[in-house]
Amino acid sequence: MLQMNTLTITTTINRRNYTLCINPNQTLLDILREELGLSGTKRGCEIGECGACTVLMNGRAVNACLVLAPQIEGQEILTVEGLAVGEQLHSLQEAFLEHEAVHCGFCTPGMLLSAKELLDENPNPPETDIRFAISGNLCRCTGYVQIVEAIQAASANKPERKP
Repeated sequence: MLQMNTLTITTTINRRNYTLCINPNQTLLDILREELGLSGTKRGCEIGECGACTVLMNGRAVNACLVLAPQIEGQEILTVEGLAVGEQLHSLQEAFLEHEAVHCGFCTPGMLLSAKELLDENPNPPETDIRFAISGNLCRCTGYVQIVEAIQAASANKPERKP
């Protein structure tokens, strides 16, 4: 049986510092779900196509299934569990609830983090930019309309909700 050498890495996940002993072939997705119990990041296609595992690494949306564990050394990771601060939901989470943009919920964590990256870069994006920002996140339950409306509502523009 072939044994791999483990590595010790330090990283920040959801504003908490970690020192982890990992196998070099583990993915960030494996670490989040299996080592840390952060199950909000979903395991989907595992080839970077569906966006279910989207997290932010240093403020940039990445597919956790494609990031090898050694790559998170010294990096700052934000998962859906880190969006809320205590009991206070992030404005995007509130908007998704208010606009009924959460159906089965499988795509929601990735959508939220892709939207956060966009709004951090441009607090008032046009709809075309919103649709582009979430284009790497697949949703099978909606036509994306409610998701786009929720992101618009969380933006600086905050258009009125359509009846």
